[in-house]
Amino acid sequence: MRLPTLRFASTARFTRSLSTVSSAKATLLPSDELIEEERQDEYNPQAYYPVRLGEVLGGVYQVAFKLGYGRGATVWLARDTRRWWWQHDRYVAIKVTRNDRLFRAAALREMELLRHIATANPAHLGRQCVRTMLDSFEIEGPHGHHYCLVYEPLREPLWMMQLRTGGKYTPSTLKAILQAVLHGLDYLHSECHIIHTDLKRDNILFGLEDISLLDRAVKDEAEHPSSRKVTTDRTIYLSRFDMGPPLTPPGLPKITDFDQSVQGDGQAILCSFIQVDQYRAPEVVLAAPWSYSVDIWNLGMILWDLLQGAPLCDASVKDYSQEGYLAELIALLGPPPKELLDRARSRHLFFDDEGLLKHKHLFPQLRSLEQSVTVLEGEEKALFLNFARSMLQWLPENRKTAKELLRDPWLHDFLRN
Repeated sequence: MRLPTLRFASTARFTRSLSTVSSAKATLLPSDELIEEERQDEYNPQAYYPVRLGEVLGGVYQVAFKLGYGRGATVWLARDTRRWWWQHDRYVAIKVTRNDRLFRAAALREMELLRHIATANPAHLGRQCVRTMLDSFEIEGPHGHHYCLVYEPLREPLWMMQLRTGGKYTPSTLKAILQAVLHGLDYLHSECHIIHTDLKRDNILFGLEDISLLDRAVKDEAEHPSSRKVTTDRTIYLSRFDMGPPLTPPGLPKITDFDQSVQGDGQAILCSFIQVDQYRAPEVVLAAPWSYSVDIWNLGMILWDLLQGAPLCDASVKDYSQEGYLAELIALLGPPPKELLDRARSRHLFFDDEGLLKHKHLFPQLRSLEQSVTVLEGEEKALFLNFARSMLQWLPENRKTAKELLRDPWLHDFLRN
């Protein structure tokens, strides 16, 4: 069954022949070694479609190599065979989702959101800062049906590029990245009315600086095939996601991964538990209603990872606890206002009747937002802290919107750096 989709070309009368899979010998890994998706919690091999290199998915896309995997899917680079022989290869990234009920429902919801994102307002500047779906279809596997979501291939996430730059970004580079991310968030919030809910370094990817990167990667796969493990019913391949250091500036950063995203203007009050531990907004920890500004909080927390090369809150990387996380936030931002605590269903787990944190022994010693920034000085540091504070506000309604943040003096200073 072919799902409603965004199509760019007909499959009729295209004459390009399919490439063949390399005959070079691949390294076989021990059968008792857990690799890739096998390491995921609650791994069930029958839930994953057994993709084979060289296989043509959806009658159109020939699989070149594996890009990655996750709890709910595997991701593959493939070549679109709907090309005339004189045209350059066109590559796509295909997310092949699990076949169990919960993941199929999540895939359907994600596809619906992605179709809306693609068409809400194509003229908006932030539309190009969000990765959208090019196509979608369903395939039948040995143990059920799997949805396939087709995207443009991107380069690598923020954290990987960060490792190439000494573990942190320069202020001028960071400001340029944030311009793109904020334009993307403004598009999602103001035009699409979508809350991402899982914004982190893994989910912001740079675009490719040149298509030749993929040509070289496909050639390298043919000459040096990915290591793999062969079992009775499938072959599990190691992912090939490192494109090497950029030879020219990489493409535009784009917000990706909308499997946790929700509509922000629905009738229901949003109170569910979202976000990863180290970036979780305080209203989520306290079980208070949340909205678009949880994404703004996420971005504010990410700033330290990108600029300092370390998280803002130590509790996020050690033995995490919600009590310890709140204690650090109080040390950095001051106590939460009564107005927020009055909304919080979980306030009595953490605070006494006077609004004081019950777990006073968890307060860090001599901790402040100013002390947490060591790579900036003087006016530059003051402007950065004002920018960060406008996102890291206890009250969700006090955080600036993405549109407002795009006008911040610190962010626009990158034009003069």
